Amino acid sequence: MSSEIPSQSPYYSIVVTSRNDSHGGNIMKRMRLFVNGLIHQANAFKLQVELVFVEWNPIEGAASLSEVLPKPKAEDHLRIRYIVVPNRIHAQYKRAEEIPLFQMIAKNVGIRRAKGEFIIASNVDLLFSDALFEIMAAKALDKQSFYRANRVDFPDEISEDMPFADQLAYAEDNVIRRNGWDARFKYVNVRQHGIKELGPVSRWITDQMGKRHRKKQPAGEAAYYLLDRDACGDFTMMHRDAWNAIKGYAELDLYSIHVDTLGIVAANALGYNQVVFPAEACTYHIDHPSGWSSMGPVEKLKFLEQRPGIDFGVLQEVTYHLLENNAHLGVNTDDWGFASEKFEEHIV
Repeated sequence: MSSEIPSQSPYYSIVVTSRNDSHGGNIMKRMRLFVNGLIHQANAFKLQVELVFVEWNPIEGAASLSEVLPKPKAEDHLRIRYIVVPNRIHAQYKRAEEIPLFQMIAKNVGIRRAKGEFIIASNVDLLFSDALFEIMAAKALDKQSFYRANRVDFPDEISEDMPFADQLAYAEDNVIRRNGWDARFKYVNVRQHGIKELGPVSRWITDQMGKRHRKKQPAGEAAYYLLDRDACGDFTMMHRDAWNAIKGYAELDLYSIHVDTLGIVAANALGYNQVVFPAEACTYHIDHPSGWSSMGPVEKLKFLEQRPGIDFGVLQEVTYHLLENNAHLGVNTDDWGFASEKFEEHIV
């Protein structure tokens, strides 16, 4: 491992966070699949990619993630930077015991230190589709837009021994649910309403009906509805200037639910346009019982009793205000992402 960052900056930084424990169930397997997948695709598309891995509040005595996760070879197109945020930082939060990993604050640490021109906030239990990497490799992106990709959940029975192409095929052949906006519609979230596949004429009619309904809504409510909020924490990409403009994710002493939504609302309120990638340009999410989408309503209630998060009604009130007034969220200081802190870093 080197202690210095090469001078050449990558076009993309993918920012994630985790720790070496059992959170989420079988996390180490899912992280290995994620890292090996990125190594494979960065090479296949000859795309220089930086993976910024924020290890938040590492467990004393446990091996570091940089020691146990797959390592790119010298000739690979993926470089991994591990940034270690120690317990002394984590312990300053009043909910430090209930929430061992402040996910969005940790991502801010990575976003603030990322070297890429475009920065992707993502998660460690995903495989990126080839169609998504193909769009990334084209580099035809707009600095004034933020980009969203659907998340497709599939079972965690996937084998690490499969060739990567077979892993992607397994994910597509065993879909549990598709999350996110259908990019063919501009004014209506058809998946949210349980609408199945429609022909071109029916799609146009449905979208026009949605457009008419949006005009009847208050401006903030309509703008909020049109945002692709579903599973937005798994893939939100913006230019580094946009992340700086919104000052990253809101740094709240709460469980991370809805904080990812506040991120895209903050960007849209400041004039950044939403672009949703086509359905095939998705991320595949390795489903696990402790994941939010897999919980039943009573399980979610009990979970939030232990780890309080943003109330949904408050979320709507805040987002309507931001979108109607093109306002800045204003939660974070200029030191967001602990910009003034010097953290331990390992480069693979």
